[in-house]
Amino acid sequence: MPRSTARREEILTVAGELFRQKGYHATSMQDIADRLQLQRGSLYAHIDSKEELLFEIVDRAADRFLEGIERAWREGRTARERLRRALAAHMSVIADHRDTASVFFHEWRFLRDDLRRRIQVKRDRYEARWRELIADGVRRGEFRAVDPRFAALLALSAVNWAYQWYSPEGPLSPAEVAEAFADLILQGLEGRGAPATAELAARAGAAASPGSAPPGAAGADDGAGSR
Repeated sequence: MPRSTARREEILTVAGELFRQKGYHATSMQDIADRLQLQRGSLYAHIDSKEELLFEIVDRAADRFLEGIERAWREGRTARERLRRALAAHMSVIADHRDTASVFFHEWRFLRDDLRRRIQVKRDRYEARWRELIADGVRRGEFRAVDPRFAALLALSAVNWAYQWYSPEGPLSPAEVAEAFADLILQGLEGRGAPATAELAARAGAAASPGSAPPGAAGADDGAGSR
């Protein structure tokens, strides 16, 4: 059962740092206690298990990503604007919560089946909202006739990798990085595609079942909602 205390928040913060640095399985409860300068037994006054920490870290990250894209849908008046806002929100989560975002992308799969399914529902919902955003732009005539799954995977794969290289001490803010990504992605969405590209997208859309990644797509785990 969640316990909302300052010490619990501190434990979650340290667990997120260690899970990112060492990996979930390589991090022990003793590691967490040592970093906090606590006795290992003292941790259990605030948490029940290491897996509880992993689930809460990943669940919070999933909620942050979902809140960002839902806000983009509410506040954006056009598909272009929604895409820019969605990228900015996604980049903000990565920049502001780098440790937990990394754990969300890489360590969530180590949850037991029932907890992993709960996270998968949120990941799938997030990716679905991206596909809907692209499809809405196509319907409005703002974007050319692209496969929304390819476009969503491209956008998410590009921005997700920022946690590996983005530095707050660098020359660009998270918003500026998102804006640069948006400019590049929108050029592709708004440009004229070659016939071969359109044919490939059409064939992939016919072959792939609803909700699945396009055939041959690499890096399925790069998307926040990808399996």
